[in-house]
Amino acid sequence: MRRDFLKLLAAGLLAPRIVGAQAKYQYTVLPQEQHTDNPDKIEVAEFFWYGCPHCYNLEPFIETWLKKKPADVAFVRIPALLDESWTRDAAIYYALDAMGLIPKLHRPLFDAIHRSRLRTGSEAAFNEWLQRNGVDPQKFKAVIASGSVEAAVKRAARLTVAYNIDGTPAMAVQGRYTVSADQGGSREGILATVDYLVEQARKRK
Repeated sequence: MRRDFLKLLAAGLLAPRIVGAQAKYQYTVLPQEQHTDNPDKIEVAEFFWYGCPHCYNLEPFIETWLKKKPADVAFVRIPALLDESWTRDAAIYYALDAMGLIPKLHRPLFDAIHRSRLRTGSEAAFNEWLQRNGVDPQKFKAVIASGSVEAAVKRAARLTVAYNIDGTPAMAVQGRYTVSADQGGSREGILATVDYLVEQARKRK
């Protein structure tokens, strides 16, 4: 997978970017619009990494935003792969997702990493965390090694490149627009820009 990852990363670094600006909002218009999972919804995607402190600090704002999310908006999380060392955390996310545990454990995992200094790369430490949260480490081990999780991680690597993501957190709207942390300017600014871009996507539909 290392060779494929580096090829994808190199392709992303060479991809052109088109930056759009309104008086109040900064964002990027992708040169090639990406397909989204649900054509009936406006997709908002968050590119994140569990080890990113800025992603961790954004999470409470994401949770608040989700409570008032419009019915025609679908929200998805995509673990970014900007470094090969991020592969483990992406696999953890997709394994928990496959087990139906993201609603229960996504925020606690963030807390454990940033408050308790959990090292996800340590199998022993991570298995202990799983056990404390009622998850069988052996069952988790089987899921994270599955072909479906491997395929999901490879897809996340492709999407990281396709969306020209070069830092986390970043948001994408309807496969057409992206907002970086720098463009948003603040946690509130990122989500305000997302709301603006959702309106633009709605008008286009």
